[in-house]
Amino acid sequence: MLKVTEENGIKVASFDNHDRFNAVIYQEVKEKLNSLLEPNSKLILDLDGVKFVDSSGFGAMLSVFKTARSNDSVFKICSINQEVLELVKLMKLHNVFDIHDNLESCKSSF
Repeated sequence: MLKVTEENGIKVASFDNHDRFNAVIYQEVKEKLNSLLEPNSKLILDLDGVKFVDSSGFGAMLSVFKTARSNDSVFKICSINQEVLELVKLMKLHNVFDIHDNLESCKSSF
């Protein structure tokens, strides 16, 4: 479901063959992402290819964000589909998450 790579101390999680981040998979994704957040770690969620995120998916991302903050880690998101980005803005989550247009700009922001 999630593919995780690591380069220069930055973990990148991306969806493998899933274009929807919804109630069906959110718990598994949340647990996996939270497990990657050791103290002082850097984690990127690459949403490239994800066309839909429901409230469960956003809740999972907020949970990961809170976990990151509580253990001095950094959680960033990149490659958000335009329709999903509109929802992010509507919910004012663009003021919460550190969002980048693509993976390369996200990596270089550390």
